[in-house]
Amino acid sequence: MKIHVEIDEELEKKEVLIRSNVWDEEVERLLSRLKEEERTYFAGMDGEKRHIFQPQDIIYLYTADKIVMAKTKEGTFQMKERLYELEEKLPPGRFVRLSKSVVANLDELKQFEASFHGSLCVYFRTGDKAYVSRKYVNRIKEKIHWKGKG
Repeated sequence: MKIHVEIDEELEKKEVLIRSNVWDEEVERLLSRLKEEERTYFAGMDGEKRHIFQPQDIIYLYTADKIVMAKTKEGTFQMKERLYELEEKLPPGRFVRLSKSVVANLDELKQFEASFHGSLCVYFRTGDKAYVSRKYVNRIKEKIHWKGKG
């Protein structure tokens, strides 16, 4: 793919042109990415302290005892929103649902290991691990462009 950037001081608004010989999955992905409205920050609590962080700082979000937590590079914080509400505000190209209770940052995944009953065990760069429910295995394989058996 070629990428060109042209600066035109006479333009009032930014404009993007995608040129392709066919309308395909890559064009769809580019459009989706361009339309993405990325939330610039999130706020989580650690005791009485409120911490502000950006989506790229999130390693994963998880639910524990009906409380949503954000594991970040700076620590673990309690969130006010529900997991699905946070998931809707995350960049979809960078995050993936692993199970009913975990949403992960794809950039923080290190490796996968086959687990019991067709699920996967995911290892994060931090050493933490989570399990991908069978329901979500195909979705994560698509996101990471999984090739080969299983």
